[in-house]
Amino acid sequence: MNIQKTLNALAYENTYYIENDSHLLLIDPGSNFEAIQRKITEIGKPIAAILLTHTHYDHIMSLDLVRKHFNNPPVYVAESEASWLYTPEYNLSGLDRHKDIETLILKPAEHHYVFHQSYHLNGFHFYVLPTPGHSIGGVSIVFPEEHFVLSGDALFRETIGRTDLPTGNLEQLIAGIKRELLSLPKEYDVYPGHGPATTIAHEKMFNPFLK
Repeated sequence: MNIQKTLNALAYENTYYIENDSHLLLIDPGSNFEAIQRKITEIGKPIAAILLTHTHYDHIMSLDLVRKHFNNPPVYVAESEASWLYTPEYNLSGLDRHKDIETLILKPAEHHYVFHQSYHLNGFHFYVLPTPGHSIGGVSIVFPEEHFVLSGDALFRETIGRTDLPTGNLEQLIAGIKRELLSLPKEYDVYPGHGPATTIAHEKMFNPFLK
């Protein structure tokens, strides 16, 4: 299994591509659709699903464009943020401070995550953990055979997600990270929504928010 990423310039959000022998999973299609389109085309495999770690604008800006150009793959999202896809005030694209970007009113997702349930899609095996606190529907996606987790905007290298946006909650975020993520084996790689990759071991030792 191979994992690649696009760094989107608007908010430096990471879009991830997880590839097996036959299919592709796309995580958080951000602002740079041209780069995302090129990478999907370069990989040359059908998209099994689009997985969203949460629905802030910077993580979903290319969602409907990917659907349109790549045969409408199914989208998965936390139920608590499902309506945010088509509610600009919640996905933050409709706020006055973001008048310089497109107001996002996207199509609904096809699926809501069932937490801790094993998903098997076209050769991919993963499960989804609730890690709210940056936003109410924030999730992390675990690939147990490959020993890595996509942590969205919950856990970053030596820091955590901001909690000053609507539905943010610092205590909830730290509790969820400790309960759901720090309980993973220490050798797991962590691929966050922004910034460089890290490991569970590194965050246990060096993240000042998790002491």
